[in-house]
Amino acid sequence: MVPDRRPADMVRITTPELAQAFIDEQIAAIREQVGDKKVLLALSGGVDSSVVAALLIKAIGNQLVSVHVNHGLLRKGEPEQVIEVFRNQMKANLIYVDATDRFLDKLAGVSDPETKRKIIGGEFIEVFAEEARKLDGIEFLAQGTIWPDILESEDGIKAHHNAGGLPEDMNFDLVEPVKILFKDEVRVIGEQLGLPHGMVYRQPFPGPGLGVRCPGAITRDRLEAVRESDAILREEFAKNGLDEKVWQYFTVVPDFRSTGVKDGKRAFEWLCIVRAVNSVDVMTATAAEIPYDLMQHITERITHEVPGINRVLYDCTPKPTGTVEFE
Repeated sequence: MVPDRRPADMVRITTPELAQAFIDEQIAAIREQVGDKKVLLALSGGVDSSVVAALLIKAIGNQLVSVHVNHGLLRKGEPEQVIEVFRNQMKANLIYVDATDRFLDKLAGVSDPETKRKIIGGEFIEVFAEEARKLDGIEFLAQGTIWPDILESEDGIKAHHNAGGLPEDMNFDLVEPVKILFKDEVRVIGEQLGLPHGMVYRQPFPGPGLGVRCPGAITRDRLEAVRESDAILREEFAKNGLDEKVWQYFTVVPDFRSTGVKDGKRAFEWLCIVRAVNSVDVMTATAAEIPYDLMQHITERITHEVPGINRVLYDCTPKPTGTVEFE
């Protein structure tokens, strides 16, 4: 079993040798914990859940059942990418669930960020439970919880769907093999496990997805504005070699409108905030320096290609005082 706390004297995992030692230790621990039972994995396609998937596949093979839930809050093209990488390339036992309407209907009219997180996290657990009822022998739920998730939850900074445990009426035990690791350590583990480089070094993506990048009550049109503006930002960063130089970058479209001018007419539309930060362990972060001409080009594209947006702002705030995400 993984200890509940990161040992104070734990050496930071930075080398293939340290990574392999951790992997060997976790494979043995997973086998001991799980035995011949099946494990249901919340597979988002992010770094953490992908590494957990690879660990579990090595440890217990087809006893792992991976479930990818499309909650309607994923980035453009992401569900398709998850299916391609995990089902087609990694041959994982993958169940795809499109629960978009279910999530967005429950989130309608909800503006409080903590309430939104709890609805999304709670609904995730319910979806997993429903899938588990269709399967025999499922006794465990695997999660990609990492150490900062636990620390921030304990400090009351924000609720994490990965750190809240399961409802009392559920019989799943948790399998959380990377819960004492920082993000940079998880990446080293992923490389050692042989995961594709692009997967290991993809930018982090929160469990509640675009739900925390659409501040205020989520509407489908504003959510689509977040998705489309984010796709433009990612495309431009990749074109200009910033996709692996900047640790995390995304757009936010808050529930706030301002006056602008489009096609010679008054346009009362949303603003789009670009957030780009560098960090090692997620506990602190600094705003990335983006070339001004690139920001002008990104602004031009977003304001002309994304319906409903007439302004683009750049967030220069470090962590602290701001968190990486807005909610």
